[in-house]
Amino acid sequence: MAEMGSKGVTAGKIASNVQKKLTRAQEKVLQKLGKADETKDEQFEQCVQNFNKQLTEGTRLQKDLRTYLASVKAMHEASKKLNECLQEVYEPDWPGRDEANKIAENNDLLWLDYHQKLVDQALLTMDTYLGQFPDIKSRIAKRGRKLVDYDSARHHYESLQTAKKKDEVKIAKAEEELVKAQKVFEEMNVDLQEELPSLWNSRVGFYVNTFQSIAGLEENFHKEMSKLNQNLNDVLVSLEKQHGSNTFTVKAQPSDNAPAKGNSPSPPPHGSPAATPEIRVNHEPEPPAAGAALPKSPSQPTEASEAAGGTQPAAGAQEPVETAAGEAASSSLPAVVVETFSATVNGTVEASGRAGRLDLPPGFMFKVQAQHDYTATDTDELQLKAGDVVLVIPFQNPEEQDEGWLMGVKESDWNQHMELEKCRGVFPENFTERVQ
Repeated sequence: MAEMGSKGVTAGKIASNVQKKLTRAQEKVLQKLGKADETKDEQFEQCVQNFNKQLTEGTRLQKDLRTYLASVKAMHEASKKLNECLQEVYEPDWPGRDEANKIAENNDLLWLDYHQKLVDQALLTMDTYLGQFPDIKSRIAKRGRKLVDYDSARHHYESLQTAKKKDEVKIAKAEEELVKAQKVFEEMNVDLQEELPSLWNSRVGFYVNTFQSIAGLEENFHKEMSKLNQNLNDVLVSLEKQHGSNTFTVKAQPSDNAPAKGNSPSPPPHGSPAATPEIRVNHEPEPPAAGAALPKSPSQPTEASEAAGGTQPAAGAQEPVETAAGEAASSSLPAVVVETFSATVNGTVEASGRAGRLDLPPGFMFKVQAQHDYTATDTDELQLKAGDVVLVIPFQNPEEQDEGWLMGVKESDWNQHMELEKCRGVFPENFTERVQ
């Protein structure tokens, strides 16, 4: 009989719960259709919005913190393997082997300690902070259901009060149910009205403590790691001093490799050209060798006019240095000097300097001569034939210069058109040889 009574009570509770669900569903439908008014609390709704925002932010922070810890663990493993590699290559007879092994052990312990403290002071605190949200979220949902029950009981009582034929028994029962529903709702509502704002305000202190802990732990970790790295550096410096003659030196690669600009040009057909000469950026001629005669400065108007006309005596016929210096000192002309310099092209000497260099393109640097034919593969490239002389000029935008490429204009095009925009282009440096 007791068992049947228990079953009966259970069945009664199930029926009561089903009836409540049906009543709530009916009430919500009436409210959505506008046939029944709904009790609203804007202040509480704002608290619920803040709660959901706080829960979302906390969940994201927890996820990112776990990712950070996973990264710390991965870095620990990588650092451990690197130190193991150092221990393997460190010869037993090398000085400082024991110190290096001890540093590796301390490095491993430091990573373990850092990870564990992050878990204790940040992750566990984060888990505790988020642990209070599920219960509050459940109570908020329950409060919503009790509010619907209260509205349903209120509407039922009001409908009996306004009925033409009043039934006092039903009215009394409805009033009793209304008072009960209102009491249950208000108890839950008051508790949440106090807890939600307090929980919302607590987020500031939690964020501050969490990130302060992470920042402090990371700062101490890097300080200790810096000491270990300095100790390891001292050990390696000592090793280098005792084996200094065997120090590995990184050497630069040869500079006469094929250039790279988009599609690299094909190498010259007859072997690699000579190494690229040094480019003198200051645009000044190289100083003469010791014992060679300096170019003679003009001391008379006739000599200046001859230099401007293109006549130049041979280098061997120039006067000694002392004579040129004396004439320059005794001359009453201004300090503007027109100098001429010679360049060797295919074993012959050419007069390359002209008065004031007015016939050279702006920014002229030096001349090169094509040693091999080059077929242009783009509109901004020069078409070269073996023997062509190119006047090299700087790039308008140095960042556009690719390694192994120069900007210039063919001397024949420049002398004919004197238009830099139409004649200039880029060309591979290793197809040419500097002549001036």
